[in-house]
Amino acid sequence: MKKQRRAYRSLRIILWLVFTVFAIVLILVFLALQSLLVGQSYRAQTVDSVQKAGEEMGEAVAAAGGGAYKVWGQQSQIEETYDVTIRFLDPDGNVLLIEDDGKYTGIVREVEGRLSGGDTSTVLMYENAVIYATAVTLEGQRAYLCVLGFLTRIHALESNLWLMSLVTALFAVVLAFVVSAFVSNVITRPVSEVTARAKELARGQYDIAFRGDYFCMEIAELSDALDYAREEISKADTMQKELIANVSHDFKTPLTMIKAYASMIREISGEVKEKRDAHAQIIEDEADRLSSLVDDLLDLSRIRAGVGVHPPQTFNLSELVYKIVDKFDYLTQTQGYVIEQQIEESLYTYADRERIEQVVYNLVGNAVNYTGDDKRVTVSLAESEGRIRFEVHDTGKGIPPEELPNIWDRYYRSRETHKRPVRGTGLGLSIVKNILISQGCPFGVDSEVGKGSCFWVEFASPPEAEEQEGMREKLGEEDKS
Repeated sequence: MKKQRRAYRSLRIILWLVFTVFAIVLILVFLALQSLLVGQSYRAQTVDSVQKAGEEMGEAVAAAGGGAYKVWGQQSQIEETYDVTIRFLDPDGNVLLIEDDGKYTGIVREVEGRLSGGDTSTVLMYENAVIYATAVTLEGQRAYLCVLGFLTRIHALESNLWLMSLVTALFAVVLAFVVSAFVSNVITRPVSEVTARAKELARGQYDIAFRGDYFCMEIAELSDALDYAREEISKADTMQKELIANVSHDFKTPLTMIKAYASMIREISGEVKEKRDAHAQIIEDEADRLSSLVDDLLDLSRIRAGVGVHPPQTFNLSELVYKIVDKFDYLTQTQGYVIEQQIEESLYTYADRERIEQVVYNLVGNAVNYTGDDKRVTVSLAESEGRIRFEVHDTGKGIPPEELPNIWDRYYRSRETHKRPVRGTGLGLSIVKNILISQGCPFGVDSEVGKGSCFWVEFASPPEAEEQEGMREKLGEEDKS
C-alpha cells in the first residue's frame, strides 16, 4: 500500500500564525500585568492614606483632650484631605459625634481582637474597605477611632481600564495581523523564488542563476550553495554526455572489428593457419580492450560514488569500540538507555580502519533501535584463540529462525513491530555484510524469539606480532607517565 503523503502547511501561513499568536499572547500578558499592578498600587495608596489620616486624627484627639467639639471640626477636614471616612465607635459599634445609622459591630469586634495583644493601632481589610483603627478617649469614654478607605473606586477603575485595554488590544491584534502577513510574505518570497528556480534546474535548465539581492543571509547562502550545485550538476551532465558518446564510440569500434574479423575467419582465412591466427589475435586484442574499458568504467563509477579503497593498517580495536560507544552517550543521558561495555584493553587488528568503524557503528545503532523496553545493550570485545570477537547484544523481541537468512539483504526489515520508530535506509546490515566480506572477517547473528539477538564479528590479530607488542609496550609507558 502506497504511503499517503503528509500535507504540509505553507511557511507563509506558519509565520503569519506565529507572529499573530505571539502578539495576542503579549497583549494579554501586558493587560493582566497592568491590571494587577494598578490594583496593587491603588490598594497600597489606600492603605497609606488611611494610615496617615488615622495618625493625624489621633493626634488631633490627643491635642483636644478628648473634646468632642474640637475633634468634630478637624474630622471633616481630614476626611476631605485624604478622601477617607472617619468614624468614632463605642464598644457596642455605635457611631459617636455624628448621626450615622450604620452598624459597625463587626468592625469593633475585629478591632478589639487585633488590639487585644497590646498593639496601639492596626490596619485591616474588612469586606470592601481598608481600615485603620486605634483606641482613644472621647469625652471621658473609651472609643475606637476607625478610618475607612473604600475600594469601590478601584473596581470602576479596573472596569474602565479593561474596556480601554480591550479596544487597544483589538487594534493591536489587527495591526499584528497585517504586519505579520507583510513580514511573512517578505520572508517567504525569496524561498518561493529559489524553489521555482530549483524546479527549473530539475528539468535540466542549467543557465539559471539562484543568487539574487536577498536581505536574508541564510537565503543568500542557500542560493550560493544551489548555484554551486548547479555548476557541478552541469559539469556532471556534460561529462556524462561526453562519457556516453566516448563509450559508445569505444565500444562500437572494437565490436565492429571483432565482428568483421570473425566473418573473415569464417569466410576467408579459416583454412590458412597464419591468417587465421592473425585474425584471432586481433579479436583477442579487441576483447582485451573491451575488458579494460569495462574495468575503467567500473573504477570511474566507484570514484563517482565515493567508494574509496583504504589500505589495511594495524590499529587499536578496543579504542575504536570505546569511541563508537561514546557516540551513543546522548541516548544514555537523555532517553534512559543502558549500554554495558565489556571491552578488553589494547586489542589490535589489521584491517581497513574506516570501514570497520562503519561496521561497529551500524551494529551498535541497530541494537539500540531494536532493544527491549529495558533499553539495555551490551557491547563486548574479547580475544580468544588468536581471534578477536566483537559482540552486540540487545534484549528485543528477537528474530524468527525463518527470517535469519534474509536480515543481511538490502532493505530487509523484520516483520515484527517495535514501540520505538526505527530510522534507517534498510542498508545498514547489507553494508556491514559487504564490508566484512571484503575484509575477510567471519560474522553472523544468534537470536532467540522473546530474548533478543546477538550480532558478532571475528577479527584477526595483526600479522606484525612484534610491531603490535611494541605498540602495547609504548602505550603502557604512556599510561604510567
